Amino acid sequence: MTSLNGKTIIVTGAANGIGRAEAELLARSGANVVFTDLDVANGTSAAEAFGDQAIFVRHDVSSASDWEQVIAATIERFGRLDGLVNNAGIYKPATLEETTEEIFDSQVAVNQKGTFLGMKYAAAEMKKHGGGSIVNTSSICGIRGFRGCIAYNGTKWAIRGLTKTAAAELGKYDIRVNAVLPGFVDTNILAANSDEMNQQAARDTVLNRLGRPEDIASLVLYLISDDSAFVTGSDMLADGGYTL
Repeated sequence: MTSLNGKTIIVTGAANGIGRAEAELLARSGANVVFTDLDVANGTSAAEAFGDQAIFVRHDVSSASDWEQVIAATIERFGRLDGLVNNAGIYKPATLEETTEEIFDSQVAVNQKGTFLGMKYAAAEMKKHGGGSIVNTSSICGIRGFRGCIAYNGTKWAIRGLTKTAAAELGKYDIRVNAVLPGFVDTNILAANSDEMNQQAARDTVLNRLGRPEDIASLVLYLISDDSAFVTGSDMLADGGYTL
């Protein structure tokens, strides 16, 4: 197993689903992990399972002041920051005609602005310690136009642009920035889709199944670790072949 001993990593949206699987795998791989989320009960429970190796911080990723508090808590507890997984996101499907300003703005605030703020504050800290790795969560919705989720799609395309630009700017500090693009993964977020849509998505992958949170976590482990030391600015698909 890849070792992350001595590294400290923040994972947003870590109380449930993909984020929790990522945070738990990183902790099992030896990292100190800061679990952040708005779900205090599940986030606290997840972090407590790893004792002194993890902490939970309540966190609205769209808030700059919350990011400042998360960074401060990380440094106070672990002394440094080596990695960030920008996983937190929301999904409110709606067509162009159905999408209200609230539906649009809320997804931009969490998915897009949250990713931007995370990179901004994490990079400033990583520069002090000689580099690090940032992993942003885009989606297959960031490479295709899917009907019925125009605002969500827009944020996931934007995350790819943010990733590549940040990678170009931060490379001189030995800070790598990459994006993971999950396909249909079996988490609570799929409840916003019809059962028929999710079943069809599983059939449309060449592996004939939905993804599991652990499938994405394994890819994130690679990108956070030194095993991917020459990888930056990349889009990493994990969709079971759905977009072939």
